Amino acid sequence: MKLFFRLGLLSALLLTMGCGPTNVAKTNNDVGMQTNSKYVSTVEPKGAIPVGEAREVIADGQEVTLVGLIGGSSKPFVDGLAAFTIVDPKVPYCADEEGCPTPWDYCCQTDAVKQNIATIKVVDEAGKLVAGNVKELLNVKELSTVVVQGKAKRDDQGNLTVAANQVYVRPGE
Repeated sequence: MKLFFRLGLLSALLLTMGCGPTNVAKTNNDVGMQTNSKYVSTVEPKGAIPVGEAREVIADGQEVTLVGLIGGSSKPFVDGLAAFTIVDPKVPYCADEEGCPTPWDYCCQTDAVKQNIATIKVVDEAGKLVAGNVKELLNVKELSTVVVQGKAKRDDQGNLTVAANQVYVRPGE
């Protein structure tokens, strides 16, 4: 009888713990879905190309729609600014089974990342970089798949930056 009482008490305790607020990271299904940011698109733009392809064909100043996963380093988000890096979806990140605490840094694929990474800067109507916490602004996290629209900026080393005015976050990826 005591065993059943303890099991019932434990079950009730676990159920009530699941109903309260939590600090646990959201699943990808929740990412991007619960934001009222004017920079988040609710419809995925058509014609997105992967980062690696864009680095080969997109010219400076050209409008572009890119798809990629947030990552490329252990800290892909810029503190205090709406800026982050994305990596081409074809580049595999470290699997959970490998025990990597930061799979979004692509530590197993550093050479592949060099030609398949882009910096994304979320900009306002005037083209100014938006200040704030981009994770909260876009409701994203590391390895979220995003589709960004904006204007390409190329530097002398061939690096690609996109001044994005819209970001779509793919749910469930």
